[in-house]
Amino acid sequence: MTVTQPDPAIVRIDVAAYSIPTDAPEADGTLAWDSTTVVVVHAHAGGRRGMGWTYGSAAAAHLIHETLEPLLCGRSAFDVSGANGRMSKAVRNIGRPGIAATAISAVDVALWDLKARLLDLPIIGLLGATRESTPAYGSGGFTTYDDQQTTKQVQQWIDDCGITMVKIKIGESWGTCADRDLQRVAIVRKLIGDRALFVDANGGYDVGQAVRVGHALDELGVSWFEEPVSSDNLPGLNTVRQALMADVTAGEYGWDLPYFYRMIAAEAVDCLQIDATRCGGITEFLRAAATAAAANLEVSAHCAPHLHGSFGSAVSNLRHIEYFHDHSRIEERLLFDGARQPSTGQLTPSGECGHGYVLREADAEQWRVA
Repeated sequence: MTVTQPDPAIVRIDVAAYSIPTDAPEADGTLAWDSTTVVVVHAHAGGRRGMGWTYGSAAAAHLIHETLEPLLCGRSAFDVSGANGRMSKAVRNIGRPGIAATAISAVDVALWDLKARLLDLPIIGLLGATRESTPAYGSGGFTTYDDQQTTKQVQQWIDDCGITMVKIKIGESWGTCADRDLQRVAIVRKLIGDRALFVDANGGYDVGQAVRVGHALDELGVSWFEEPVSSDNLPGLNTVRQALMADVTAGEYGWDLPYFYRMIAAEAVDCLQIDATRCGGITEFLRAAATAAAANLEVSAHCAPHLHGSFGSAVSNLRHIEYFHDHSRIEERLLFDGARQPSTGQLTPSGECGHGYVLREADAEQWRVA
């Protein structure tokens, strides 16, 4: 007679928030900031703990402690998709988009990490790899940078990481500095030669201006035009997309699956961006990627490079991962053991249990805000 052991139950969820100053003033087309807040979750079961994180408001930590932890304690640590569904239902009256979605995302990632550690497997071992690694593109080039800062950053990506694709911010001051935008793009084009050049306007232009600027970007060989107009303007994205050679992309503000479905149905993008720290974690990232695949679209992972690198190889239609300056700095240098910069332009799963990263708690304490 075979005795079946019960699944390990979640016994506790810990959460803390850390606010980390940027290493220089930063801005994109529509927002400026001088710090980045990381909410880190640890889920405990069976003598192991899994870690997840999100980039957003420290208010997510309170929501996790007050709403999500009581809901999950006592449940099987192996039932990650079930936990994700329960969390989504629990925030119905709060509103799932925004803070609640980031809270769910951080917990979902922690539960995937926990499950994999309980089974002594890497996350990619649970999901199954479709390839060994995923291309990464360098992302930064903030509108607050002078030309020297931008060129230094881009050159470091090429020299240190073997990056073959780079992205800078444009749309400065809500599109009022288009001449400088194009001047900066031209400088980077000259620096990188025939490597792929991407830009991100963060919704700083209106439709007409995006088309006009976009034609000049086409002449500079830009192949990726991210959020030329607001990502809420789906007809506008479609209009820009039809007018330009560059791929038009958006999706980083997708908080739930219906958001991605609407963007796909509107034929608003050539490549759909998804962020596992916003959309509902790894569980919802996989669902959104499958929704895009059904429409013959590729997807791109927005920010949080090492989280996406830990499971991206399982996503057959994942084009690349954004190696974003703020998040790579935090994940590699400041908070996590185990995070490594790209090699030959690729991010590869660590091969360690879970996602392979561990919070340096003593180092992190100096930045703790919640």
